[in-house]
Amino acid sequence: MLAVRDKRDKAAFGCLFDFYAPRLKAMILRNGISGSHAEDIVQDVLLTVWNKAGQFDPQRAGVSGWIYQIARNRQIDLARKYNRPVPEELRTEDRTEEEAGQILALEQETQKLKRALAALPEEQREMVEKAYLGELTHSDIRNMTGLPLGTIKSRIRLGLDRLRNELKDLR
Repeated sequence: MLAVRDKRDKAAFGCLFDFYAPRLKAMILRNGISGSHAEDIVQDVLLTVWNKAGQFDPQRAGVSGWIYQIARNRQIDLARKYNRPVPEELRTEDRTEEEAGQILALEQETQKLKRALAALPEEQREMVEKAYLGELTHSDIRNMTGLPLGTIKSRIRLGLDRLRNELKDLR
């Protein structure tokens, strides 16, 4: 460890890595972390050992104690990270089968409405779409088309009657 700390000796680090990697992995696995995560933690710990080798003080701790402390701290950091509560707005609730059925039913109703609208006579469909889908008032439609207000209202009423008749089974 002193060669790694003082001389940045890669061969000495290789020996440290070969000695501690399997031991660290075994310790991490005993703490209930999966194999792939354990390997990631070991890599991270040993990278930290390389990067922070200058902080190693043999007067304060032995090499094993220092490395195992880094590993323990990394496990605690990960546990805190993954056990952190998720804010309400970030939680995604799984859709239940009932919700999926409702979505499918809504899509089917939408398709029926589109077919029923397409089956209306052109002048009725145009007035219904302007009034309900375009959210225009009768006066706006009159100004736009130049048709008398009574004609506009009659076409809308007749179109809605046909739509009600065509879509009565949806209720």
